[in-house]
Amino acid sequence: MKVAVLLSGGVDSSIALNLLKDQGHDITAFYLKIWLENELSFLGNCPWEDDLNYAKAICRKANVPLQIINMQQEYHDKVVSYAISEVKKGRTPSPDIFCNKLIKFGCFLERFGDQFDKVATGHYAQVDNLSIPRYASRVLDMRDDGQLVRAECQAKLLAESSVSKHLLKKAVDSIKDQTYFLSHLDQKQLSKIMFPIGYLKKSEVRDLAKKYDLPNKNRKDSQGICFLGKIKFRDFIKHHVGTKKGCLIEFGTGKKVGEHEGFWFYTIGQRKGIGLSGGPWFVVKKDTKNNIIYISNKYHSQNKKRDTFNVYDFNWISSEKPEKINLQTKIRHGEKFYNCELKFLNDNSATVKLDEQDQGLAPGQFAVFYDDDICLGCGKIF
Repeated sequence: MKVAVLLSGGVDSSIALNLLKDQGHDITAFYLKIWLENELSFLGNCPWEDDLNYAKAICRKANVPLQIINMQQEYHDKVVSYAISEVKKGRTPSPDIFCNKLIKFGCFLERFGDQFDKVATGHYAQVDNLSIPRYASRVLDMRDDGQLVRAECQAKLLAESSVSKHLLKKAVDSIKDQTYFLSHLDQKQLSKIMFPIGYLKKSEVRDLAKKYDLPNKNRKDSQGICFLGKIKFRDFIKHHVGTKKGCLIEFGTGKKVGEHEGFWFYTIGQRKGIGLSGGPWFVVKKDTKNNIIYISNKYHSQNKKRDTFNVYDFNWISSEKPEKINLQTKIRHGEKFYNCELKFLNDNSATVKLDEQDQGLAPGQFAVFYDDDICLGCGKIF
């Protein structure tokens, strides 16, 4: 096939490229430049130039052409603006979810998708196709009292005329699994996507990097939000939203125990960055109207935890909400799953009951739902 590989400069996408090349596909690599160079350069250095140099070296070694695509404006308009808007409302954004939805498998597919059979990345996930028999009306000729009549009947078509549902499935490596960040994709996007390393453990990817003797074989994995690089999210928010003095109030007693620079710097369940002795302190509530942050050093007590919350604004990958109500969910990226019961209030909102309690349920972040190893989609917590 003719395959576009989105190359980041990291080990994972580099192995994806080499595996596909070894399989005989016609490969073109793309580096998407999303670093907001003019806007954020004074905050610090983003490693995008190092990323690009590694991407060039990988392509030279594999003898694969590389195109550099500037998507800074699209990223700012579709992802950064969303993150800032959510922060101003006191919610916790998930920019990486929308980077995948709107940029890598959004803008890129719109511009280049028709030129390629598939688009591949180094995500830890898997795509599977489920064939579903299609039903249609078939006209049959029948005789009734010597007269030729036409009658319609429902007939199941043969397997070759079935339609496909594209399933997003967990990666083999449960620690590295990235389906949480891919949960906002749809059927059209999944039909064009390949995840060549989804069946591999991270250790196996590292071994392959040594086998291929890649220039980045010893490079560490990137951390943090994709467009910020090494820049702290707090500094980014401060640049866009500024500061405003507010009170730190001890939850339960109502006692003022300190001050903060703005509710937008905090998220529910946060522990680091509060800066008070006598802790550990946790953020348990935000009053965005009055710019108050409520904190507690007894946050692990049972009455501070929750096992029930509401979600809305669903994205179901199959385009249909699940019939099952007993599912599994992740409420943040990571290995931790909860068993849950999903009770729909209407087509676009539901109540979620966890089988355990959690201390970090923050409005704005996404709950992602699973049926065993299949990622069904997501909803936003409120």
